[in-house]
Amino acid sequence: MAIFPIRVFPDPVLAMQASDVTEFDESLSRLIDDMLETMYEAPGVGLAAPQIGVLKRVFVADVGEGALVMVNPSVTDVQGSWKFEEGCLSVPDRYWQITRAEYARAEGVGRDGERIVLEGDDLMGRVLQHEIDHLDGTLLISRLSARVRRQLLKDLREESVATDRVL
Repeated sequence: MAIFPIRVFPDPVLAMQASDVTEFDESLSRLIDDMLETMYEAPGVGLAAPQIGVLKRVFVADVGEGALVMVNPSVTDVQGSWKFEEGCLSVPDRYWQITRAEYARAEGVGRDGERIVLEGDDLMGRVLQHEIDHLDGTLLISRLSARVRRQLLKDLREESVATDRVL
């Protein structure tokens, strides 16, 4: 297994839509194992394939009840509304209050191609929505208000300039 570097904003791959997986083979199984290892090492509660530069519709997660894998997922139902602090491995060390549906249901397939349904509220529902957003090319920062997003971009530019001076 391998640990991959996690792509960070503004990497253009993070804004691209991932393609459906069509082959359920050893290569996919290795990708999933590597994603799980990368997620646990980060550490994070979820990781989508585009975050390691792979434009395939695959995500892994663990909200404390063991590893979950979903391939070619789509959100099929959402209910309620819940504002809660959320972060992203691709925008490290930053957290914001983000409003999402409180409950989410997603349908897709597992690592072997069998149909699966994952659903949950609170953290599980949030993780489903967050990871599927990644597969659709939607990064967490697009869910921020325009004012907060402008401030983040300004902060990131200033940090980049400061880092360039140090190097």
